[in-house]
Amino acid sequence: MNKLPARVKLVDVGPRDGLQNEKQPVPAAVKIDLVHRLQAAGLTEIEVTSYVSPKWVPQMADNHEVMQGIQRRAGVRYSVLTPNLKGFEAALADRPDEIVVFGAASEAFSQKNINCSIAESIERFAPVVAAAKAKGIAVRGAMSCTVGCPYEGEVPPSRVDYLAGLMKGIGVEHVGVADTIGVGTPKKVQAAFEATFKHYGVDQVSGHFHDTYGQAVGNTLAALEMGVWQFDASVAGLGGCPYAKGATGNVATEDVVYLLHGMGIDTGIDLDALIDAGAYISQQLGRPTNSRVARAVLAKRQG
Repeated sequence: MNKLPARVKLVDVGPRDGLQNEKQPVPAAVKIDLVHRLQAAGLTEIEVTSYVSPKWVPQMADNHEVMQGIQRRAGVRYSVLTPNLKGFEAALADRPDEIVVFGAASEAFSQKNINCSIAESIERFAPVVAAAKAKGIAVRGAMSCTVGCPYEGEVPPSRVDYLAGLMKGIGVEHVGVADTIGVGTPKKVQAAFEATFKHYGVDQVSGHFHDTYGQAVGNTLAALEMGVWQFDASVAGLGGCPYAKGATGNVATEDVVYLLHGMGIDTGIDLDALIDAGAYISQQLGRPTNSRVARAVLAKRQG
């Protein structure tokens, strides 16, 4: 076991990954306000929006309005998802600090999600990565279904090894190991990281866990024990996956921060302010927060 990290960096993916599947339109002003609340709480990495066809993801049709409406804070990195060169070119006007490309460790998921094989999906992203690097924009790769797939079932580490190698081959600088449908348990998650470490150092790898089976916090701890110090999380546990029926939201940022602070690991995040941000977006969506920590704290506040 590696020594636990003294500090952890969290990327809040709530504004993008969290809100993309909402059926009712979320006003751009609310999304902008959420980003402002997150950065005020101390988040320095925020995944804001994506540049996909509004036909496929109507919730992200306001990407320009949101990105241009944010009051940028020094030291905060704003990232966006770009599924292809057209999306990347559309994003350029909004000056993202980082772009996110994606690939699945499952062939079936890749076909269902973007209608092509894993290898073909990475070929599509090669010119996007090259264009971003030419502009000095950082590139992060999201590796989905690294432990389980809704169509194939269990995904072996060899598939993660394959995908990480392809990502490295096109110049992706950092990859996220994602348990997209939330079926992972600590040993399976650690095996996925071990496969990734064949291609990337621990400083270029992050964890991205969903909480479908209530394992996300345990999986976070399992990754920490391997020295992983960067994680995605979603305020109020927002999110899901349109191609993974029954998959619940990302692990709540509040729950991860509570875990880390309880272990003496620094995040730079004010938990109370973060809980307020989660309460705000939950209220706007008209439902309770998915964060267990936030629910407990809010109940205690009400006395």
